[in-house]
Amino acid sequence: MKKLVIALGGNALQEAGKPATAEAQLEVVEKTSEYIADIVEQGYEIIVAHGNGPQVGRIVIQNETAGSVTPAMPFDVCGAMSQGMIGYHIQQGLSKVLRHRGINKNVVTVVTQVVVDKNDPKFKAPSKPIGPFYNEEEAKKIAAQKGYTMKEDAGRGWRRVVASPLPCEIVELDAVKTLNDAGFVVVTVGGGGIPVIRNDAGDLEGVAAVIDKDLASEKLARDMDADALVILTAVEKVSINFNKPDQQDIDTMTVAEARQYIKEGHFAPGSMLPKIEAALNFVESKAGRVAIITSLDKAVDAIAGKAGTTIKQ
Repeated sequence: MKKLVIALGGNALQEAGKPATAEAQLEVVEKTSEYIADIVEQGYEIIVAHGNGPQVGRIVIQNETAGSVTPAMPFDVCGAMSQGMIGYHIQQGLSKVLRHRGINKNVVTVVTQVVVDKNDPKFKAPSKPIGPFYNEEEAKKIAAQKGYTMKEDAGRGWRRVVASPLPCEIVELDAVKTLNDAGFVVVTVGGGGIPVIRNDAGDLEGVAAVIDKDLASEKLARDMDADALVILTAVEKVSINFNKPDQQDIDTMTVAEARQYIKEGHFAPGSMLPKIEAALNFVESKAGRVAIITSLDKAVDAIAGKAGTTIKQ
């Protein structure tokens, strides 16, 4: 393997239990950057993608709260704000770590639009969690007050959910390829990309949605002809019977086995399921491609086949 697309999960950007301040986020990103730098030191060519669920949710809340003072920005603009903020922090954190290690690599963020189908049925069935967690009573109160759709999120609490259409086209792909070819570490499709549709005139228009970052990362990995898609999350390995007495961690999983586990309901929607679906899409797209799901601290070992879960044909 030479070229990797690395998809960073929420734990790589914000630490549970810590204040959601810019300073706290930058501190976490600097720790994350140490692990990314370990991968760069191994000689891999990397492209970085990331989520934005908590961040874009908070930006929306900030906009709504300040609505009486300054006009609230639409959802797609809030997504762009989160891309810029998180990309800025990754640029700062990773550039600092690489420089301290004597690695001459520049880090650049591309504010990325991703085209979705305006007729995607997912617009009518909100499923993507964003923003902070609430207890059930708080969630029902917010739903009644604001008309939001609130759902329980994988046993962690209740969150607002929004539409999550499938990614169809990465608008700035040529720019990402040019920067990658020139040796830059590119941060792109942040938060799954800013969701846009093409109108009847062929122009782009932003829409209120959040594209799943794992599915967008998979699309990016295919379009960049990457050798591996590395999805970094809060657990070291994919498990079946998760959080049950008979939980079983998986080292290697074939496409057929993964599809059987999905059929048996082992992977939670909005949590592990989209990661598995993204992995399957990538692995099936071309012979020899693999997907790796693991925790941030095990990334280097997982790429070497010594940790994590590897999905292959």
